[in-house]
Amino acid sequence: MYTFVQVAELGSFAAVAEQEGVDRSVITRQIAALEKELGVQLIIRSTRQQALTTLGQQYLERCKAILDAVEQANSEVMDQQQRPCGRIKLSLPLSFGLRRLSPMLAQFASLYPDIELQLIYDDNFVDLVQQGFDLAIRVTHNPAQQSIVRKLGECHYVIVGSPVYLKNQGVPTRIQDLLHHHCLPYKQENRWVMQSNGANLTIPTSNRFRANNGEALAEAAAQGLGLSQLPDFIAESYLQEGSLVEVLADYPKPTIGIFAVLPSNRYVPQRIRILIEYLKTQLPISIQP
Repeated sequence: MYTFVQVAELGSFAAVAEQEGVDRSVITRQIAALEKELGVQLIIRSTRQQALTTLGQQYLERCKAILDAVEQANSEVMDQQQRPCGRIKLSLPLSFGLRRLSPMLAQFASLYPDIELQLIYDDNFVDLVQQGFDLAIRVTHNPAQQSIVRKLGECHYVIVGSPVYLKNQGVPTRIQDLLHHHCLPYKQENRWVMQSNGANLTIPTSNRFRANNGEALAEAAAQGLGLSQLPDFIAESYLQEGSLVEVLADYPKPTIGIFAVLPSNRYVPQRIRILIEYLKTQLPISIQP
């Protein structure tokens, strides 16, 4: 039953075999034996892909419910008997993870020496189930709708430019002034949305320089290429050293949420619950530079 659920979730016999450290033939024989015992075909196989039959999909849902109940029962008993222990494979965004979370997680590891942390820093979207993650921390406006999501805190965006750029191009005092500046975009965004007197104002961005990483945008702004809208956890060090200056500070700052994302609605082990609560106490609802 467990092997069948793994095959259904990972999408291939080979992936399960690799995860379990066995030959693919072992997984194939287990599924064949299960289908023989039930007297039905659960998985349609071809040379390139596989798919669940209608009965296979129904059986999958029942199996997952049963395995979830067993896992919860086992975990509840173990949690009452043991100190927090075990491995947590954690997906972290690159800049926020390195700048904010790394010191916190190192402290957490010191507080709970029996918990093993495996930290993967990556700004790309990761499939928590497919890639075997126990938890992800995401900085986003829209966390995954199909996952369990716990809000940990918030951060703000600030608009910054280098002193030299602002001296040459002028310091914007109104949001409308941004129309006359090079606004450096993140990824494929073609506009910034700002608030003024309760109304949203749209500012087109420049094609002069764009990047999929906030650190790169901060460096470009510090070199005088234009203004950048950065999360405060990236802007902080640049503001402190004076290589960047905040502008339009009196206007409302856009916020973005910091979330803990779990891979499914299964029982959450004690070690993961403890980590989530720890991060929630460390991350205030509003981080200011």
